[in-house]
Amino acid sequence: MSETPHFRLPRRTFLLGALAASLSAHQVAAQPYPSNLIRIVVPTSAGTPPDIISRLVADGLAANEGWRLVVEDRPGALQTIAMNDVSGRPADGYTLLTMSLPMMVTPTLLPKAETRPDADFDPVVKISTSYTVLVTTPSLSVNSLPELVALLKSKPGKLNFASAGFGTPSHLIGEMFALQAGVHATHVPYQQFSQAIADLIGGNVEYMFVTTLPVIDLIETGKLRALAVTATARIAALKNVPSVAEAGFPDLVTADWIGFAARRGTPAEITLQLNKAINKVLAEPKIRASLDKIGAVPVGGTAAEFGDGIRSDVAHWAKIVKDADIKLP
Repeated sequence: MSETPHFRLPRRTFLLGALAASLSAHQVAAQPYPSNLIRIVVPTSAGTPPDIISRLVADGLAANEGWRLVVEDRPGALQTIAMNDVSGRPADGYTLLTMSLPMMVTPTLLPKAETRPDADFDPVVKISTSYTVLVTTPSLSVNSLPELVALLKSKPGKLNFASAGFGTPSHLIGEMFALQAGVHATHVPYQQFSQAIADLIGGNVEYMFVTTLPVIDLIETGKLRALAVTATARIAALKNVPSVAEAGFPDLVTADWIGFAARRGTPAEITLQLNKAINKVLAEPKIRASLDKIGAVPVGGTAAEFGDGIRSDVAHWAKIVKDADIKLP
């Protein structure tokens, strides 16, 4: 009975094939970053400052470095949808997270959330800061921040302040103001920013902390009254409006901000490359002018500086949330 023959590759051929496969894998691993598309995941909807600023930076990186980038908006669930998306991707620098101030309250409001902004991501760079302005309905008989505080103290719980939604900067700063001034007002969150402004103009709500750009024309035409900006000094866009520091409330100075982060464990050399490239974009006059038009100031700096700021803000807003007894609706 004959045996079925066994065919084997010569050892030399086998070794050469294995070597070729090894070299191929090494070449793939050694490809310079970035060799693929970079995703920037934004936790807010299209047309919001984080979305606009992320696209400005992405366009700058594409022009300067020849990189391929795409910006994807993934709003919802107090920005945890975007955080979970990025934390579930490989730590290779090909998926970036756009961070902003509201994300800093998620560890406190959602203690059981899958991800934390200060623990599950490597900071890359802080891109910009912006300030809010305290505006009132013109029918309210106040012309300064101290006058508003006096009115609120005389009518505890009788006045309403609007926000662009639960956990947004307009909500958080409104709660911080109430704590610092020792007053009480009812928070009215809106799903649509335009409706909040319409109700403010109409007198259905009395005041609101809001980003400067959308209300500059309304302030100039008298449809809204500006009492103070949440900065240390007056800002160029609203030169006639005092700062909160000037109005006697220096602890109310608060800056909203935008920054990029990557999944924790991203190689340090990739984080550094991203940081340098984005700092280069932020130094360009064209980009700085574009940011200025939307009321934002370019920041830049090191990843370590941005990381320090994230940890500081998480701790700061945790105290505000607890002291104001803010809970999910």
